[in-house]
Amino acid sequence: MEQRKYEERMGRRCLVGCVVAVLLWSVASAQLRYSISEEINEGTVVGNVAKDLGLDKNALKHRKYRVVSSNADPLFYVNQNDGILYVSRKIDREEVCAQSSTCLINLKTVLENPLEVHYVEVEVLDINDHSPSFPEEEKTLEISESVLPGARFQLKPSRDADSGQFSVQDYKLSTNDHFRLEVKDKGEDGKVPILVLQKSLDRETAGSHTLVLTALDGGKPPKSGKMNILVIVLDVNDNTPIFSKDIYSVMLNENAPVGTTVVQVNATDLDDGQNGEIFFSFGNSVSSNLFTLFNINSSTGEITVKNTIDYEQKDRYEIEIQASDRGFAPLTTEKSVIIQIVDVNDNAPEIEVTSFSSSIPEDSRPGTTVALISVNDLDSGLNGKVICSIEEDVPFALSPSVKDKMFSLVTKSPLDREKQSHYDLTITAKDAGQPPLSSEKTISVVVSDVNDNTPEFLLSPYTFYVTENNEPGASVFLVKASDRDENENAHISYHIVRDVREGNKMASFLNINSENGDIVALKSFDFETVKTFQFHVVATDSGTPSLSSNVTVNVFILDQNDTPPVILYPLSSNGSAEGVEEIPRNVNAGHLVTKVRAYDPDIGYNGWLLFSLQEHTDHSLFGLDRYTGQIRTLRSFTETDEAEHKLVILVKDNGNVSLSATATVVVKLVEPKEAFAASDVKSAAKKDDEDTNVTFYLMITLGSVSVLFLISIIVLIAMQCSKSTDYTSKYLQEANYDGTLCHSIQYRSGDKRYMLVGPRMSTGSTIVPGSHANTLVLPDRRRISEERDSLSYQQYLHSVTNWSCEKS
Repeated sequence: MEQRKYEERMGRRCLVGCVVAVLLWSVASAQLRYSISEEINEGTVVGNVAKDLGLDKNALKHRKYRVVSSNADPLFYVNQNDGILYVSRKIDREEVCAQSSTCLINLKTVLENPLEVHYVEVEVLDINDHSPSFPEEEKTLEISESVLPGARFQLKPSRDADSGQFSVQDYKLSTNDHFRLEVKDKGEDGKVPILVLQKSLDRETAGSHTLVLTALDGGKPPKSGKMNILVIVLDVNDNTPIFSKDIYSVMLNENAPVGTTVVQVNATDLDDGQNGEIFFSFGNSVSSNLFTLFNINSSTGEITVKNTIDYEQKDRYEIEIQASDRGFAPLTTEKSVIIQIVDVNDNAPEIEVTSFSSSIPEDSRPGTTVALISVNDLDSGLNGKVICSIEEDVPFALSPSVKDKMFSLVTKSPLDREKQSHYDLTITAKDAGQPPLSSEKTISVVVSDVNDNTPEFLLSPYTFYVTENNEPGASVFLVKASDRDENENAHISYHIVRDVREGNKMASFLNINSENGDIVALKSFDFETVKTFQFHVVATDSGTPSLSSNVTVNVFILDQNDTPPVILYPLSSNGSAEGVEEIPRNVNAGHLVTKVRAYDPDIGYNGWLLFSLQEHTDHSLFGLDRYTGQIRTLRSFTETDEAEHKLVILVKDNGNVSLSATATVVVKLVEPKEAFAASDVKSAAKKDDEDTNVTFYLMITLGSVSVLFLISIIVLIAMQCSKSTDYTSKYLQEANYDGTLCHSIQYRSGDKRYMLVGPRMSTGSTIVPGSHANTLVLPDRRRISEERDSLSYQQYLHSVTNWSCEKS
């Protein structure tokens, strides 16, 4: 390991180009001296100490040859293998020897067995590895502008860590017009720079000067350091204030408010600080009277009004203004300000109402006098000439009077209290001055009411829907009227027109509250008896004379499920729903035994009938179609089946509370040979009768719809021609029209089942799209009045004429 280090260090001998070995030998003792440059690399060879001392290098390691040093990190060490002195780390001459001209490092080397001490002296030679530097990077000098040329200002010298020729050798100053540089040599203390003023300073021309001082050492090339010098020129009060204008002349309106700015004078001073700070004041020649009228701001030079200015007292003022600086010996400048007073129109017209009627009837004729008005203006000439006016969007006008400055307030168009009952009239009086002055006065005029409006109903006509079986004495509907008048003229009472004519008998069963128009029914209505009726209500106000109006009220009775189904077949001679059917025993499954027929006077779901077997002897023999009422065999008969079977059929409607009826059919089984002929005859007769009945009902239904359609078309044409607003002519064909379509009739054609609806459907009902055709929805009575306008007569006809049949 030691051998490898030795070889590596021997290989670095080539780095010692600058090492100079000097051997000193004396009789008393032997001492070596070497010279090296600072900042050389670690491991650089200083000299072969063993060779120079004549030591046996083979015994160096055995004798523990070494450099003795009290420093924990020595600068040098000796290799015990070859006796060569090496540099342990980089050496900074300025760190080791500071500013010494010669830097010598004394080393003591020791050999043991026997003990020998040898001294080695190493001189560290300086290199130019530092630049000059100033104590301050920037220096500020304050010099008064009054300082004379030739003044000297000594600066702190620059320092260089190097010594000898590599220390600071010279200074240079940047080019300028006011300063030059002198350098004073103080021997060991170095060279000191001195600034010399060679041209007078003027702060008003340049308030500061920036210089750059450069220090140079003796290296080749030389290294340098710089310091910025800021010279601030101090001010001297050598300039008087100067006003911005030669002449100040302004115009001021009389009666200008206190605090109004008249004029602002401005002055500048080229000096600085207090020498350039200006304050303003009135001159010594200003009279005491002006001090009461005007004021001047000492800082801004703003002249303001202090008291009332009256043109009639004086129309022109000349004020002497003084501007002074705040220097130790203040300098002053004076200037005159001329203020010309301008006469103004300073009196506004005055309006006085001499006679006034605060209330006027709405039927007053145009030209009626409401008030007398007089105006006055204290000014004279054009400033005292007054023009009086009123806004144009009111039914009033000002009429000039024969007497000057007198006007009459009169109506110019008819009044309508219902449109506007109160007017705040603003009368404006304006003089002809420049600028004109004006004043306003507001008077309130109330328009009193006259009974000129009849009561108006909220709807015309009214349409109400009342469910049958209503409770007698309960409120069924409400009519309401309003009157645009006020007080007694708007107080309304109601009564029903009692007419003994045939078409208005139902009005006798109604009573109305005269105060609020609430109508109660004195009896229950029956949909099957009366389906619609009409009456009239009169609303009368309490004015003098009283005014009234009437409205037509159309009432439609809505059906309830209060009638049970009626059995049409089977029907016995005594009127009971019973019948006997005989069929051969050998019929196949699906044989039509009979068909139960029934109808319901009600409409919609209330009249939609469903059939079901309530009682039967054998559930496997017979089946009942729930929609058509047809009874068919489910299987063929066997010998064990009984000869007589009793079937009880339940027929019920689809009302919220269903009503029902029952029919009994007794089916007898006969032998084919015994009853073949009779059965054929009976079956043929029954079939003919069944077909005849179906055809008959179908013809009646289609005929009714056709007649209703034709009547509707005729009524529509009549309405278009007459343009009548009567509700009955719009919605009904005739006064005794029952207002309903009859119950549904079901029949089968092939594999489809149909339902016909005859002429008994409620006119106030609508068909729900997408549901069974016999489904009717009755409108909510509370919403009828809101939907009245949206239901046209054509929509009503369309809902009636298109109600035919639909697949159930």
